[in-house]
Amino acid sequence: MKQIVLIFLLFITANYSFAQKGQITGILHEKPATPVPYVTVTLTESADKMVAAGISDNKGVFRLESIPAGKYTITYHLMGFQTISQPIQIQPDAMVNVGTLILEPDTKLLQEVSLTSQRSSVSLKIDKKVFEVGKDVLSQSGAVTNLLNIVPSVSVSPGGAISLRGNSNVLVLIDGRRTGLTQGNALEQVPADQVERVEVITNPSSRFDAAGSAGIINIILKKNKKGGFSGQLRLVGGTPNESRISPSLNYKSNKINLFATYGLRLSDYVGLYTMQQSTGLSGTPVYLDQRQDENRHDNAQLLYVGADFQINDRNSITAAFMRNSTHDHDKTRLNYLYSGKSGAIDSSLSRNGESWEKRSYNQIEFNYTRKFKRPDKKFTVDMQYDFWDSDKEWNLSTGRILPLASTLPMIRTGSVGSSKDLMMKADMVQPLDSLSTLEFGLKMEDRRVNSDFIAEQQNTEGWEVIDQIDNHLLYKELIGSAYVQFSGKKGHFSYQAGLRSELTHIGIEDRAGSYTNEKNYSRLFPTVNISYRFKENGTLQGSYSKRINRPSLGMIYPFNELTDLTTRYVGNPDLNPSYAHVFEVAFLKNWKTLTLNPSFYYQHNAGVIEDFTFQDAAGLFITMPVNIHKETRQGFELSVLYNPVKWLQVNTELNVFHYAEQGSYQNQSFDYSGNTLTARLSTQLKLKDKLAFQMLYNFRGANATAQTRADALHSIDFGCSKTFLKDKATVSFDVSNLFDLRKLKSTTRGADYAISQTSIPNAARYRLTLVYRLNLKDTQNVRQAKSGNRN
Repeated sequence: MKQIVLIFLLFITANYSFAQKGQITGILHEKPATPVPYVTVTLTESADKMVAAGISDNKGVFRLESIPAGKYTITYHLMGFQTISQPIQIQPDAMVNVGTLILEPDTKLLQEVSLTSQRSSVSLKIDKKVFEVGKDVLSQSGAVTNLLNIVPSVSVSPGGAISLRGNSNVLVLIDGRRTGLTQGNALEQVPADQVERVEVITNPSSRFDAAGSAGIINIILKKNKKGGFSGQLRLVGGTPNESRISPSLNYKSNKINLFATYGLRLSDYVGLYTMQQSTGLSGTPVYLDQRQDENRHDNAQLLYVGADFQINDRNSITAAFMRNSTHDHDKTRLNYLYSGKSGAIDSSLSRNGESWEKRSYNQIEFNYTRKFKRPDKKFTVDMQYDFWDSDKEWNLSTGRILPLASTLPMIRTGSVGSSKDLMMKADMVQPLDSLSTLEFGLKMEDRRVNSDFIAEQQNTEGWEVIDQIDNHLLYKELIGSAYVQFSGKKGHFSYQAGLRSELTHIGIEDRAGSYTNEKNYSRLFPTVNISYRFKENGTLQGSYSKRINRPSLGMIYPFNELTDLTTRYVGNPDLNPSYAHVFEVAFLKNWKTLTLNPSFYYQHNAGVIEDFTFQDAAGLFITMPVNIHKETRQGFELSVLYNPVKWLQVNTELNVFHYAEQGSYQNQSFDYSGNTLTARLSTQLKLKDKLAFQMLYNFRGANATAQTRADALHSIDFGCSKTFLKDKATVSFDVSNLFDLRKLKSTTRGADYAISQTSIPNAARYRLTLVYRLNLKDTQNVRQAKSGNRN
């Protein structure tokens, strides 16, 4: 109640103070209706005596305050545009809105500037680090997952898992919100050239969900800014087979913006997995050599349509619909060779598996935005409804080759799932004065997931259930949250402090009554960000946040595939969330040809989730996630961008950190500490006639836990592009995982066993891409749904 009264008083005080001061507001655009940021706006009286000054924001909005009554001259200046000066008169206690002004380019000056000036590809904001990615060659081809491997601090594993500073507990957003495109491998459906920038947020502000102990990766898509019809057609062909066609269309007028994107993808993946397993080491050992060859075929279709409607100058709505459907057909062949201490083959088996899976993810979204006379004041309402369903079948045939040939019973599994997720939120941005802002909001999300799973074995009379694996699971999750956040600026200092409260209810129940569980927990999540900007293009930043890492559904589901005879991964319905306290100090310095960005960070995670591997009574190796006591991480990260000449750019990154885990589970100690590093080197050449080349090298150092050690991982990607037809078309060629270097090697050890594995889920892939643009420049793309306050 006290917080509500405080907010109410702030509103009254703010609105009262606004009414007592003379103000000038307006919006600056260039043709056609494109906001112009960083325009210097000055107000002078006779003898050029300056009364007030300001700078337009990213939306072209400017505001001058505390202006006494009188006659003045207002001037708008930005290099590359013609300077505008106008007389203006201010009445006592009046607010003057000069409307929208159109700045005309200074053609001669622009020609000079274009040879020497280039927007920095990395910048520090008060609560995030921003990377401009559209200029990279590798962003012209491939999918968003390929693009993320270019972004400093971010890495994507061969299996598609995204991590930030070596931590996979990261929340991935698109335009500031969770969507179906971030579920599973759906990011493979989003072309990399639709991304404008990537925001790496290691200590997110309170307006974001508290999920993701490593932080947030926010992918900002390009927006179309041209009136009339525009669009593009994207064609991709590759080997192993990757065929894509992605047409996009957009129509924009003063009142409405219609957008539509369609994507069709046909892809083949070739994987190879080997394992050497030793058991019974304290007695009579048994050795197993296993090889698994995998061929995966994915058909996917993506449809995204919607509209922005401008009701009037202050009210607008957006509605959009997305559907991502996939049909997967996978084949796998496993060979098992068992031997004794002498090395002689004791027995041999072969298992062939074939699966079919259909999945459909649908999303309906709605946004209402209300603007006010005060340019920075804004109220938004967002609603989103997601619903998906999946159906998967596995058929497994097994045969013994040695010592005597025989056919074992057929096995089949079936999994049917569905989910419904409703999200509603409201946000308010209330400027208090020209240098400080109050933000607050409410959010509710209700999620329900159903899953049926059955495993059967064929006998002479038909099919029988295996090990009583026939169950239905219902997962219910309700999260209510509220936040308040204050930000301001004083001289060269910028600051932001907020508090978010989240109340969570989780219910898990199944037909057999084995996993019935209910959990309720509420937590407060404070955030603090402080930034100091030096005069010579330098920024020093300090931040703190508390985060939560909720277990994913895959970690909770107790059902499992029976593909492998010897190992299984099962979920753990008893998992609890983990909590992280994150501290960071970062510095960014820009010179003419060099950008330097060092960071120091520290994380303390309580109740961290770790994989636990054990052998059951039947000799089967089970891996499941469990909660252990804690983990700490402290590290140093350095990113360097060197651009000695306009045709050469070198980007390198180094992340060195120490980690320590502590805890135990079922007599297994997880106490372990170690050091590791990640590194990245990217070199790009931009030659004459818009011909460009890029080479990217990624390195992840060896790391370990109490049970498992993972070897170092290398990868090389290469790309080249050529733009022609007056920038209407671009053709590019790229290779991912060149020389098949990306191999995951690990060894897991227990009291009486050792398991060594090598995984190559994706072979080297060669792609040729053609992009043709209709009424679009190289830096523009199809408009996506409005983000409201979600950025």
